[in-house]
This record gives sequence, C-alpha cells and structure tokens, in this order.
Amino acid sequence: MGTGSSKNPDSSSHGTGEDKEDHGGGQLYVSLKMENYKLKGDLVPHVYGSVPLVGSWDASKALPMERESTSMWELSFVVPPNHETLDFKFLLKPKYNNVPCIVEEGTNRQFMGGTLQGDARLAVFKFNLDEVLEYRVFIKANKVSPFDLAASWRAYQENLAPSTVRGIPDVSINSLPEDVENGSSTTLDLDLEQYLVPAPPTSVVYAANLTETPRSLKHGGVFSNAESSSKDVGVSIDRPATIKEVEVVIPDPPKLLPPPGMVESKSVGTFSSLQRQDSHRGIFVDRGVGSPRLVKSASANTLTTVTKSDSGAKNSMPAAAGAVAAAAVADQMLGPKEDMHLAIVLVGLPARGKTFTAAKLTRYLRWLGHDTKHFNVGKYRRLKHGTNQSADFFRGDNPEGMEARNEVAALAMDDMTAWMQEGGQVGIFDATNSTSERRNMLMKLAEGKCKIIFLETICNDRQIIERNIRLKIQQSPDYAEEPDFEAGYQDFKRRLDNYEKIYEPVNEGSYIKMIDMVSGHGGQIQVNNISGYLPGRIVFFLVNTHLTPRPILLTRHGESRDNVRARIGGDTALSGNGELYSKKLTNFVEKRLKNERAASIWTSTLQRTILTANQIAGFPKVQWRALDEINAGVCDGMTYEEIKKNMPEEYESRKKDKLRYRYPRGESYLDVIQRLEPVIIELERQRAPVVVVSHQAVLRALYAYFADRPLKEIPHIEMPLHTIIEIQMGVTGVQEKRYKLMD
Repeated sequence: MGTGSSKNPDSSSHGTGEDKEDHGGGQLYVSLKMENYKLKGDLVPHVYGSVPLVGSWDASKALPMERESTSMWELSFVVPPNHETLDFKFLLKPKYNNVPCIVEEGTNRQFMGGTLQGDARLAVFKFNLDEVLEYRVFIKANKVSPFDLAASWRAYQENLAPSTVRGIPDVSINSLPEDVENGSSTTLDLDLEQYLVPAPPTSVVYAANLTETPRSLKHGGVFSNAESSSKDVGVSIDRPATIKEVEVVIPDPPKLLPPPGMVESKSVGTFSSLQRQDSHRGIFVDRGVGSPRLVKSASANTLTTVTKSDSGAKNSMPAAAGAVAAAAVADQMLGPKEDMHLAIVLVGLPARGKTFTAAKLTRYLRWLGHDTKHFNVGKYRRLKHGTNQSADFFRGDNPEGMEARNEVAALAMDDMTAWMQEGGQVGIFDATNSTSERRNMLMKLAEGKCKIIFLETICNDRQIIERNIRLKIQQSPDYAEEPDFEAGYQDFKRRLDNYEKIYEPVNEGSYIKMIDMVSGHGGQIQVNNISGYLPGRIVFFLVNTHLTPRPILLTRHGESRDNVRARIGGDTALSGNGELYSKKLTNFVEKRLKNERAASIWTSTLQRTILTANQIAGFPKVQWRALDEINAGVCDGMTYEEIKKNMPEEYESRKKDKLRYRYPRGESYLDVIQRLEPVIIELERQRAPVVVVSHQAVLRALYAYFADRPLKEIPHIEMPLHTIIEIQMGVTGVQEKRYKLMD
C-alpha cells in the first residue's frame, strides 16, 4: 500500500477502449482541496502517500498544501498514465516543523482512474478525546494533453492564483485561541522596542508656532513681505531678542488688477490667459497630466488649447479631484453664492482647544486640496509686544492692552485677506475674539474681501480645562521664560478670569458652535446661516473630531507574489516572506494592543491585506473598498519596465506629475484622496486604536494627512514593506513611531 501501483484497467471505473486510448495520449491533472474556517495554531494541512504523490509514508516528507484563501488549502499534481492508482492521507503539522503531527482518522484514501473511492468527503483529526477538527475535502481531476498541461502550467506560473477570499464577510472577528491570555501570544517572542527604527523628525510643538509667519512684521531682517511658513524658520521666531527691533508695517490691502487680456477666476482669485468676452466667461477644466486644458470660446463652437505656463502662478483650479474639483467648477460656471474666499474665525475662552481645532481643520482642508492657512493672533502679539505680558495686559478695563490686542488682530486680518487676494481660499483666524465689538471690527475689515464664519468652542468640562491650562503653561512661549510653574499657572488663571468677565457668546452672522465636543462623548453642535459645499464639509468634519488620545497603526500588507515580480496592482496571495510578516504582525498587534480590546482591524478588499491580518485574533476586522490600492487601469499587472516599453507616453506623463497622473481607465493620487475622505472622518471619530492594513499609495495618502505633508509630496513618501507606523493622536498633536519587523 505504500508503493505506487501500475496501471490496472480492471480496477478503473472507465474501462472502454476509448479511455485506454486517452490514457496513452494524456495525463491526469489532480487538485486536492481542504476547507475549514477554524484554524488551529500554525498547523498546515499536508499530504503524504504513494508514488507519484510523495512516494513515502514518512510524515517528515509530507507535501504542504498551499493556502488558496483564509479557509481553503490546495495541492495540485499530475498523475502519469502508469500510476493511475495511488494511496494517500492528510495530516496536520507546522510547515517547517514535524511536531506536533496529527494524522487524519480512518483508512487510507484511494484515488483510482480520476475518482476518489468511497464517500470520504470529510477529513477528521483528533487532538484529544474532546477536541475534533473536521476539514471538508474536494478532489477534482481533469485529463489534459501534454501541450495543454504545459500551457496551463506556464499561465499559472505567470499569473499565479486569482483571489479566493470572497467567502470572508466584510465584518468578522476571530475568537482568541484558548491558550492566549489577555491577547498576548507565545508563538513569537517579540520585544517591541527592539524593532523601533528612526521616524521622520517630530516633536511636541506648541500648535500656534506652526501657524503662518506674520509678513506685516519685520524682525531683524528675518521676516520679509514674501510669503513664508514658520516651519521654514523654526520655532525660535516666537521669542524675539529685543522688542525694539520689531517694526510694525500696516500696508493697504493690495488691489490686484488684471492686466490686459486676463480674466479673473472668482473661485480662487487668480487670473487665466483667456480672451475677455463681452458677456461670457471662459471656462476651463484640467483634464489631467498629459492632456492640454480645453477652453471653449464664447464666440465660437471651437476648443482652444491652453498650454500650462512654467511661471509658477497659482492654478485657478484646486489641486483636487472628485467632489472638491466639481464644486470649484460649479463656482466658476455659476458664480459663488458669496465670495469664494472663506475665513473661519475662532471664538472662545483660553484653554478651550481653539488652536488645536484650528490646526486639525487646517490639515484636513489642505489634504482635500483647498489652499488653507492658519493665522494665530497670539503669534502676532508675541512678535509685536513680547512674551512677558502679565495677566493685566488682558484686562477688559485696560485701554492700552485692548488697543494693542485689537491692533495685532487687524494686522493678522490684513495679512489673511491680502493672501486671499493672491489666490488663497480658506483662512483660519485663531484668537479669542471674545466680544461682539471685536467680531464686528473683523467683519468690517473683511467686508467685500471674504465670507466670515465664526467657530465658537465651548467647554464646560473642568478636567479638560485644567489639563489644557497645564499644557499651556508647559508649551506656550508666553511662559517660556517663567521658571516657576506655579507662578505661571496662577498668572494664566488670572488671565482667564479677565476674559471670562467680558466674554460674549456669538449670536451674529454665520456661526458654528461646538459645545462640549472635544471629549468625544456626546456634546452638541449648533449652526446658523451655513450653506455651500465647503462650509458643509467643515461642519461634518467638526462633528466627528475630538481630543481623545489613541494610536493608529498603519502598515502595508505582507510581501505579495506580485511584489516579488515587481508587478503593480493585481490580487495575488502572499509570498513566503509575506506569510512570515503576517505572523509577526499578529504577535505585534496582540502584544501592543493587549489592553485595548475595543481596537479594530481595517483592511482593503484585496486578499493580500486580508491574509496579512487573518491570524490577528480577538479584534473585529472590517474590509473597506476605499482602502484598495490605487487602480492602475489598463496597466494593472504590468511592471514599470513593461509600461515604459509598451506605453512610453503614459510612462512619461506619470513621471512628470505622479500626483495628478491618472492611469488609463484607472485612478490618480487625487482620486485616491477623495475616496479616502470617509476613512479619515471615521479615523477621527474613533476613540479606540485602529490597525490599518492597506497598500502603498493609500497609506501614503493617509500618512500625509496625519503628518500634514503637502499634496505634491504624497506620491514620493517612503512607505516600506513589513514596517508599522504608529500615529499617536491626542491633545499635544500627532506623534509618530516606526517599527520594522522584517527587512
């Protein structure tokens, strides 16, 4: 029984002369499959038995079955004509070890003439008296010619197996193994700290320091009227050496007049090289890299090509796709209901999370493609009047202090409206703005230049306020030169009392009130006179944001078979390295989140991410179509060398602008960003940790949101395989750690 049997026509169920003739001219292609949804540790189904399958009944020489999906295992082989009868059995053991080894119950299986003898459709494995594991068995046999066999094998090698994880529900949860306590696994001894690798430099920085550099203020030659970011010149600019060196310039708001032959685009305040018409405006839409912009003339039914200049002028279309671009086109064609420039003016007492909310909103709008800047009035005040102002400076009955604070608020508003006239779209004006008088002053300054929406943050939670006050003392430049924490704490409390005495809630104009929203536990949001696409998106974002600290883990799937062959797209299974990473990721997550039972695992709908996260137990798993890799269209499954050789124009177009380039019948990075907006909103809403197992392009876009990276950098962000990026979200901003589990 342990040796191969020669051809025996009498034992075959097909005994005609025609069958014998077929046997001489073909071979039998056999596929063995086993299915079970309940996995048992790292045990893998194996097959052993007679020639030609194995030729040995030694369990150590058994052939491992390959995973076809999360529940299905498969082994294919060819039976030559002189070995149509074979004996075999299934067994379970680790892939690279022989212990433990559990052989299926019952007699040997016999395969004769392409048919499995008997009715053994179940393989039963007994682990002990009480534990039995059953696998469903499927056997398929096809007779093929040597030529067909060679062709099908070559195709299989080139394309590998198609995705077969369709049976997994969109939302599922693996139960914890019995030998796992508190989510910690003993399969791999993993010390998290030993896998830490350097992350891009980040530090806890006072959020106001990352706002726009006042260009109305010159300090020792450091500031100029040219647009610059505080990130470029460092945090130290908030602490001038001497106040006398600060010169105040209050320029008139610039009036940009279009030169002859230029048409102003009202959507973002820039000009286009279009012939001015008597009663019509020229409308153009950017069709993507590699295609000229087509402009329809109002006087004729012809299309004129408008070439892109290299002058660096702002594009009158936002760097966006989908709904953002559609809204911009509608504004150009129909004209906005009110001026397209939008000012979000913060209102609220100190230590209520205004600056943090402003920073998050700025990051969100920039990521969507809106040209957005954050103007912090406190930064202007420190540059103008220094950082050593006591609480008396903020008293409501101090006319000199009131005048000084109104002056810097006017400077910040002038800078913001001047920037808008140059093409800026959304300005976030960050200050207390605690009285109706101050807000009316701002509305007069903005009249005819931008639409103002007040955003009031109200917090009645004393614990949150106390925490914010202490963070303020630790991080604010106002107290950088105060060595005594308690003295700074008492001074800030007096400042807060001064503001509370004169505070007047918002009741004028368009406004959004966030009442006790920062905790993430309920709260209330009120809106008044809010309309339009962009204000609507802002409200939706604010409804879902909060300050609850929690980690978000981003990781690519384990190495796939297409990764090995340098092919883009596809839906192949994991390689050997990918399977090993799946085990290491499982151990990492169960150890890192062992006390976070409310955490969840998000994957795409492609099998390489599902298989990577498959072994993680005890956490709900959610499949997102939005997390699928960028759609490469007709280039799916090709290598970049093949694209360069067969589609040189597409290759060059992509090389010129990876952000806007759209694969034929596929997607661009801007398209990916638009479909990821619901994912970002849900990540902001979550209060528990989330593990996102996705793909390179998708994770680049998600990471760019949290790291506040410019859109143009997204296609070039490094996102290595087998590395976990931990994003820590909380009241101090966003911090990052990186763990490299494998090379």
